[in-house]
Amino acid sequence: MVDCEVCTRTFVDCHAARQHMDAIGHWGCDTCTAEYWSKAASIQHMNAKCHWAPRFECEACNADFATQQEARRHMDQLNHWRTHWCSDCKKGFQNENNLRMHLNSNIHRGSNISCPFCRRAFATATGVTHHLETASCPNARNLNREAILAEIRRRDPNHLITTKLLTYPISSDSIEATEHCWNGDFYECYLCHREFRSLGALNQHVNSPVHKQRVYHCPSRGCSKEFVALAGLFNHLESESCGAVKFDVVQRNVGGFLSGNRLIAFG
Repeated sequence: MVDCEVCTRTFVDCHAARQHMDAIGHWGCDTCTAEYWSKAASIQHMNAKCHWAPRFECEACNADFATQQEARRHMDQLNHWRTHWCSDCKKGFQNENNLRMHLNSNIHRGSNISCPFCRRAFATATGVTHHLETASCPNARNLNREAILAEIRRRDPNHLITTKLLTYPISSDSIEATEHCWNGDFYECYLCHREFRSLGALNQHVNSPVHKQRVYHCPSRGCSKEFVALAGLFNHLESESCGAVKFDVVQRNVGGFLSGNRLIAFG
């Protein structure tokens, strides 16, 4: 969508917007309230008064925009991102991180990481870890977030990825909300006061990782991020946002983290 420079109307493309502005004299100055009947007149004014605002150019075509938001919207709609470009898919991305995530997805890497118990295939270490932490593996129903954490903590005496806690009650007991949580309109979480339409939805919320302790941390000394679940830590590392380890290193080590007996390390 392209906005008129003077009024609030929007148009499907630049051509339609220019037709409108030519027809009723809605060519505006970038920085003041002056209005002109033609684009040439508005350009002459802005040149004379140095009234040009910063311009944001499309990475693929000759279009330019007054705001970065408009430029991004244009490039999203027309796939005009070029700086971060996947040549195989002929698709552009807004930033390097988005491109990296795309290249590391199953589109390019396939699903070559298997659950050590049921052999279900996943594209990333995050996927297989979430599968086990949520007790979704049919061959390892006893494994969940708490059981995996207990084993990881046992094999991580130097706290490479686990957080030092004064106390940590390992418990897989679920919390059950009751009808007493009804506040007259919704079922309310007494911890964060979020409201839910059904008791089942509230119970799902209170037993999710939302209110759990952050028991994992990034192994990089320069990164202070902490995580509730091992899958969250792996997702952070796979993004390579802090440079702690490379994506491939995480994939190579996930099997040892989840089913090995060695001390925790990224080898």
